[in-house]
Amino acid sequence: MAEWRKSTHSANASACVEVAVGIGIRDSKTPAAHVEVGAAAWSAFLAGVTREG
Repeated sequence: MAEWRKSTHSANASACVEVAVGIGIRDSKTPAAHVEVGAAAWSAFLAGVTREG
């Protein structure tokens, strides 16, 4: 079973995005569905977010 994690900025909110390493991303309101994200795409996303923040 995948270990889904949410941002520490989400606190206990139920409307957030969750991430599972090697699996992808999902909306916490619809946990049965997820989008697969490869390692290269995830790294590019994180690099973009880091540059913007």
